[in-house]
Amino acid sequence: MISARSVRCTGYIARNRWRGYDATLPCIESRAIREETDMKEISGAAIAISLLVLTAASASALESNIQGSSTASADAVWAKIGDFCGISNWLPAIEKCALSADGNIRTLSIKGGGTVIEKLENRDDAARSYSYSIVEGELPVANYISTISVAKAGAGSTVIWSGKYDANGASDVDAKKLIDDIFQTGVDVLVK
Repeated sequence: MISARSVRCTGYIARNRWRGYDATLPCIESRAIREETDMKEISGAAIAISLLVLTAASASALESNIQGSSTASADAVWAKIGDFCGISNWLPAIEKCALSADGNIRTLSIKGGGTVIEKLENRDDAARSYSYSIVEGELPVANYISTISVAKAGAGSTVIWSGKYDANGASDVDAKKLIDDIFQTGVDVLVK
């Protein structure tokens, strides 16, 4: 004689055979296995979510933001910065800059060897600001986008150089230190 309980147990086991339940076990044992398996799946999902969060946190963009104050007017400082290829005149590490025919790509030759190719992404002369990205180069960064701007500050001005990027071939700490140092060196020269 087949009871409703045995039909329920057999149907449950048949529906969940893919989970690895043993169809020969009594229903109560299958239920205990189901609960144990469910807990393992929940624990596995929690671990996977934790790893995803940790991976996303370590893959987030790094940021550098350096500011400096100058007694020179914003227009005077912008006259130095505004020339997209004028960077070789105020950033000591740059030996020379070559500008593409359309004025949107600059190739920077670094003192001691190496090049960095940068693309002008946005320019706003009225706001005394431009943004650029690194297309390729010797720096240990990827997905790099930066903005340099000059703002009025009383009779003087403030230079702001900020960027977002991912470390590439170096630790986050080392990549950030390098970009911070480049920005700080440039800002220090510009605000003299």
